[in-house]
Amino acid sequence: MRGDGRTVTSKTLALLAAYEQGPAALSLSELAARADVPLPTAHRLVGELVEWGALERDTQGRYTVGLRLWEVAQNAGRHLRDTARPYLQDLFSLTHETAHIAIREGDEALYIDRIYGSTRVPRASRVGGRLPLHATAVGKVLLAFEEEWVREAYLTHRLEPATRHTHVNPGRLAAELRKVRDEGYATTSEEVREGSCSIAVPVRLDPHPAAIGLVMLSTQGTVMTRHLPALRGVAHRIEVAAARPQPSVLRLPRRASR
Repeated sequence: MRGDGRTVTSKTLALLAAYEQGPAALSLSELAARADVPLPTAHRLVGELVEWGALERDTQGRYTVGLRLWEVAQNAGRHLRDTARPYLQDLFSLTHETAHIAIREGDEALYIDRIYGSTRVPRASRVGGRLPLHATAVGKVLLAFEEEWVREAYLTHRLEPATRHTHVNPGRLAAELRKVRDEGYATTSEEVREGSCSIAVPVRLDPHPAAIGLVMLSTQGTVMTRHLPALRGVAHRIEVAAARPQPSVLRLPRRASR
């Protein structure tokens, strides 16, 4: 550790984390500022990341996430994504609405996979993206079916509004979560993006529960519960598929570069 007490590893991770919310390409100075790393240090670390393949430098001298980092990241949540993908495709085929699956990561819903519909619904998430639990239908499902202490801890935090429709009153949200547990599904209407609504149900997996949901235009909000049979049927199929033993895979060693 040097200077500010941060390790080289923490500074490197901060440089990579700069891409979580920002644009796809960043200049060296933008990276240094976002990671709160001195420019000379950023120059050295970014150079090493480029050499390894975690970052790539474009023709304008800006840096983007490299293919090697993308390749490594594909293994995150791979079992759940690969298991759920054919059933998520079935859900899309049955409803013709944007379908997705998410898990809880801290105080956010992390989107593992998504299949986009052709309707131009305002988009709030992407695969690998995160959204607040209290503003999304999948997030409310994840929170509702968590242990009580998790819900209580979440409700003690300040709930930020994504839109003027977001439910941020802790008492109201607690009552809504009780209703979600009783009824087995959650809905939102323009809570994360104006013009869209969503509905979701739990996928009871061990050890990490998930939720699948649909996003559609807010004009369909009054009739979106018609998709509950499809959502619940697909959730059950994912649960059964995930419980099956996974076949072992023989991995061949990578050929050494010459």
